[in-house]
Amino acid sequence: MVRSLYRKIRALLEMIRFSHTIFAFPFALMAVVLAVRTSGTLPSLGQVLWICLALVGARTGAMACNRLIDVRIDAENPRTAGRHLPAGQVARREAFLLALAGFALLLLAAWSLNPLCLALAPLIIGLFVLYSYCKRFTALSHLVLGLCLGAAPAGAWIALRGSLAMPPLVLGLAVLCWVAGFDIFYALQDEEFDRAQGLHSIPARLGSRRAILVGKLLHGLMILLLVLLALIAPLGQVYLGGVLLVAGLLVYEHRLVRPDDLGRLNTAFFTMNGYISLSMLLFTLLDAALA
Repeated sequence: MVRSLYRKIRALLEMIRFSHTIFAFPFALMAVVLAVRTSGTLPSLGQVLWICLALVGARTGAMACNRLIDVRIDAENPRTAGRHLPAGQVARREAFLLALAGFALLLLAAWSLNPLCLALAPLIIGLFVLYSYCKRFTALSHLVLGLCLGAAPAGAWIALRGSLAMPPLVLGLAVLCWVAGFDIFYALQDEEFDRAQGLHSIPARLGSRRAILVGKLLHGLMILLLVLLALIAPLGQVYLGGVLLVAGLLVYEHRLVRPDDLGRLNTAFFTMNGYISLSMLLFTLLDAALA
């Protein structure tokens, strides 16, 4: 029984790709560092814990919800037909309960932080649900996904300060551009399928070459926003060194993605983006410590 329970939990975590929580987590913690630096007040251990639990709950609920809403599409797409729900490894009821549990954890964490967090949490849940339907009616779904993850720094800042300010907004916009850019790259795999099914994406709308150009422009805008953040936060040379490193990682990522060769797309999507988010957090922490 214990082994069966372990396999089920592992299947649920694999279904929502729990390990990819690392994408947004470091940027939310960056907002915590910025909030501490501008206020001079350290957060309590409880605040940091509830912020982390809110992030885990939000992503868990959002991914489970997305898998449920897209189960029919995933079953018809050869690339995704082997996912846990279409393949029958996870029951729809189980995925539904996981989504409810994730969103309940988000609401509990928001309630434990402050009234503004609690008031905004249902709007964030609504945004997650909206994203799951976006590809059915707009090619801008990549930007909506970026907005979902870009809300993490703003949420972390609000959790500590009880209000919003320019630094988390600029950081959130940078995350939006970053996520939208790499999501466009990821959607290259489904360009023909999306067209055939009447689904919307930048690659399906513009073709692979122009879609890659849009992704590169979004990543260029991300770097500009991270530089702008250094001016308004303020942050120093160590942080800017991190931005330079991230720019280099993005250039390398772009070299891995070509219209005629998507074989290294998973490396570009998963490995490089994990390095990017962790690098920005590390250099922001170092900059704050040295300051």
